[in-house]
Amino acid sequence: MSLAGLFPIDKWNFKSQSILTGLPEEEYTFLCSRMTDLRYHKGEVIFREGVIATNIFYIKKGKVKKYRADGTGKEQIIYVANTGELVGYHALLAGGIYPDSAAAIEDSVIALIPREDFLQLLNSSPVLARRLLKTLSHEFTVLSNTISAFTQRSVKERLAITLIVLREKFKDETAPGEDILVQISRSDLANMVGTGIENIARLLSSFKAAGILTTHGKKICITDIKQLVAISGQTLG
Repeated sequence: MSLAGLFPIDKWNFKSQSILTGLPEEEYTFLCSRMTDLRYHKGEVIFREGVIATNIFYIKKGKVKKYRADGTGKEQIIYVANTGELVGYHALLAGGIYPDSAAAIEDSVIALIPREDFLQLLNSSPVLARRLLKTLSHEFTVLSNTISAFTQRSVKERLAITLIVLREKFKDETAPGEDILVQISRSDLANMVGTGIENIARLLSSFKAAGILTTHGKKICITDIKQLVAISGQTLG
């Protein structure tokens, strides 16, 4: 079922696919000629917070989590980036260092774009500059909503919102008519919601009992999106 008319997904969903989509052919060809494809296994770190940024990363296949870690090593996942998205470009506005870390949450193919080549095109392309600015503006809105959710909403509501956003991410690679399966570890899900794994397990069990979802190992299938939206407390009004 589509979220249209049910849930304000754009208020919660990071998306950077539009940055490169539809660039003038000459500009897109230039970037492609500078890309180097690498394969990352599930769990492999792509870059770390505080390290000098040398590349921008384009996800050709797979998914990547952006996160920060506290002094004890506990992660707070900021968002999950999908196939077709860029990560690492925030470093352009953060003094040349990565402001967070990134790791593959599934086996992925990621193209490295040297920072100098990306900056060269950014300085000469009004289209790319406008799209980057628009994306950063949208991400500010999403982060503001996320911060508000962490201070004002219950863990149950935050889990509902997180599952809705993840469902949208995994929908892109699901054939029409097939069930949308969200595949994510319970620890990553807990780190996105900002709670413990025990709470996640308990809430997922209650959602299953209510007929909202089914689980198959690490895969989650949402069977009643309307009920999940109701729990999230989000409306289009």
